[in-house]
Amino acid sequence: MTGIGDLTAVQLRDALARGELGATETTEFFLARIEERNPQLGAFVHVAHGPALARARALDALPAGAPRGPLHGVPLAVKDLHDVAGMPTGYGSAAVADPGTGAAAAAEDDDLVAVLTASGAVCLGKTQVPEFGLNCYSENLVAPPARNPHDPTTGAGGSSGGQAAAVAAGMLPLAPGSDGGGSVRIPAAACGLVGLKPNRGRVPTADAQSDAAQLVVNGPIARTAEDAALLLDVLCAPARGPAHGNVVHRAVAAAPQSSFLESVRAARRGDLPWGGRPLRIGVSTASPFDTVHDIEVSPEARAALDAGVARLRAAGHEVGEASIGYDPEYPGAFFDVWTTSMGTAPLDHEQAQRLTGLAAAFRARALRRSAVELARAVGTLRRIEQDVIRAYGAWDMVLTPALAMTPRPLGWYWAGHDQEDPAGADQDYRRQCQYTPWTSVVNVVGLPAVTVPTLWTSPAVGRPVVPMGVQLIGRPSAEAQLLAVVAQLEDAPR
Repeated sequence: MTGIGDLTAVQLRDALARGELGATETTEFFLARIEERNPQLGAFVHVAHGPALARARALDALPAGAPRGPLHGVPLAVKDLHDVAGMPTGYGSAAVADPGTGAAAAAEDDDLVAVLTASGAVCLGKTQVPEFGLNCYSENLVAPPARNPHDPTTGAGGSSGGQAAAVAAGMLPLAPGSDGGGSVRIPAAACGLVGLKPNRGRVPTADAQSDAAQLVVNGPIARTAEDAALLLDVLCAPARGPAHGNVVHRAVAAAPQSSFLESVRAARRGDLPWGGRPLRIGVSTASPFDTVHDIEVSPEARAALDAGVARLRAAGHEVGEASIGYDPEYPGAFFDVWTTSMGTAPLDHEQAQRLTGLAAAFRARALRRSAVELARAVGTLRRIEQDVIRAYGAWDMVLTPALAMTPRPLGWYWAGHDQEDPAGADQDYRRQCQYTPWTSVVNVVGLPAVTVPTLWTSPAVGRPVVPMGVQLIGRPSAEAQLLAVVAQLEDAPR
């Protein structure tokens, strides 16, 4: 049989379901992979070796005929922003950790972890994030940075950088990420993976106080369209209550979809979710940050976009230039909303003094902002949402580059500044907007979007070959269509 590490997540799930593999041997394999590869890549900040094996053995001990979840025995991990009972939650920050003992262990699982546990998954630990998940790169001062497996001198992206690095390096078969401004799509693109941001409300995530504009949603990071669809099916499932195993129904504000995995498989059989007609796909490199930052599309990003266009046309779709403009008030309104989460973080004065970099700068600015100013910013984004959805509606999908540049060197965002320098925070934020100028607007408007690799860069002296890709933005509740197009891109001639 094909080795465990060579299986897709769907193939691994199926082998476990048929009894060809056990949860324990699968868990042992991936724990060994982590031990071998993580020291060079910094993907994991906490490995739960004992609890993971205990969980796997309990799954293997289930009697014949006992109910098994859709991810029975499949190893996963979660970002170090999620609570897992018995594991420390560090948020990538020294602010929440006791200076002597480190981050405290969580008392119970959060909602995402409860869903994954109910699915039968085995949690191997926690992965690296930027401080409080704010940045599009996963570097902080409390643990080694998450490095890109294809070029370890560069970062894996963020905020789900540890998740993407682990999947790309074969330490995990797939991983759930969270995306508030691109935090699933950016690291997936940097590491050559499929990263899907679901429609707003598809996977309930945050409350209105911690996420005033409802930007954040959990989504899959995977190697293939089918793997991403498998995890999306699980993320949309009801969670099991902790006390009696009762089903906890979570409100979903998106068009129903019985199974994303079956939809992708049907598309591969020719039963396309949009019927037999070609899709009309509009191509744009316009960014809502064009009015305040110098946004350049690098030659590598342009080549990846051209490759995506060619493969979409080869799949039979109509691809043309889209004339899309953005409201000049977007950058200011988005900044005001994005920084607000640090103002509501439950930190006392002593903890707040231990914040670094962008987290410290964002908290200071958020605390100076009035409730009226925040409400005005949210109102501006809601107006922009209507305008953008109307403009995108001229097309079945909108295509942009995934990232404007190749993966960035470690330390690039703050280069030339120290963590206490306000000018460094301004440079950091500006460079993040320049690196990933097309992702945050999708969170603002609530549409689904997916990034997918389309080429590898040309070899150059002293530089590794790295992946580059495109972003496809769908109509409301169009995750099934997006994943079907990704499957077409995977099957198209390269």
